[in-house]
Amino acid sequence: MSHAKLNQFETVRFSKIYSLGASRGHLRVTNDEIAGPIDSSDEWIRQRTGIVTRARADKDQSLMDMAVEASKEAIAGAGIQPSDIGAVIFSTISHPYQTPSAATLLAELIGANPAPAFDISAACAGYCYGIAQADALVRSGVAKYVLVVGGEKLSDFIDPTDRSISFLLGDGAGAAIVGPSDEAGISPTVWGSDGSHWSSVSMTGSLLDFRDGEAGWPTIRQDGLTVFKWAVWEMVKVAQQALDVAGIKAEDLSALVTHQANIRIIDELVKQLKLPESVAVARDIVNTGNTSAASVPLAMHQLLKDGAVKPGGLALQIGFGAGLAFAAQVVVLP
Repeated sequence: MSHAKLNQFETVRFSKIYSLGASRGHLRVTNDEIAGPIDSSDEWIRQRTGIVTRARADKDQSLMDMAVEASKEAIAGAGIQPSDIGAVIFSTISHPYQTPSAATLLAELIGANPAPAFDISAACAGYCYGIAQADALVRSGVAKYVLVVGGEKLSDFIDPTDRSISFLLGDGAGAAIVGPSDEAGISPTVWGSDGSHWSSVSMTGSLLDFRDGEAGWPTIRQDGLTVFKWAVWEMVKVAQQALDVAGIKAEDLSALVTHQANIRIIDELVKQLKLPESVAVARDIVNTGNTSAASVPLAMHQLLKDGAVKPGGLALQIGFGAGLAFAAQVVVLP
């Protein structure tokens, strides 16, 4: 039986991040403002997490507002038109609708329609998952430019009395444009999941429980000790694997940009990887808080904005969290 020859997309060898965009919640919420309901203090929160303030959106600032703002900055920075975007990937766990996706509406609002658009639910690893998929789409020739957004309005899913995670969480969106490159700009991704700890970062109940009156509005909670141990001991292995597959050593890096979960986790990863002082370490959590899928792009954007790193250097970015899901890759700073 004969087979007709199928046309193939024109592939490219490499991809890179062209630009970043950022948007944070308008409100700056101090530790003193949230310490009361969890019977805590500014000192305790700073010592345990490193957070001084966290960015949160007010009622009139939606997840989509932040995603659009970040996306427009990234598109402008890349020097392309919205119509040039061949795919839109939106990583979020806080889109208030089960369906349709946040990505399809985002594509419409920024003028990228009719680009294919889809959401990723990988929580704090979601942006790095999106970069991995964008890299594959560009190199395969399916899309020339891909918009990747990590965005959250976690304040919609917070119980102010929860001592496990609520005081950590912030709101924001980070965006990146990924496109073709003459040189490698995104290394192979090291990624995976550990469902044996599926409930370590989770919701207090399902939407069905809420519907049936068996639970209140679902909010986010975590088993902090389990997550801390897993992040410290397992993610350093993932980070080292990412360096190895990229063919570089820690001293070749310009920056380390981890998920902004907790300053102690970040500091421990720096220690375990034996990073030299020449490597800039993102600590955006101090002023922004933990923004889940938005944290890696927001932290990288801030390093570049502050002049702590320069475009063209190498950054190891790693996201990890609920699922438990993780992903890491070395990228050239845009």
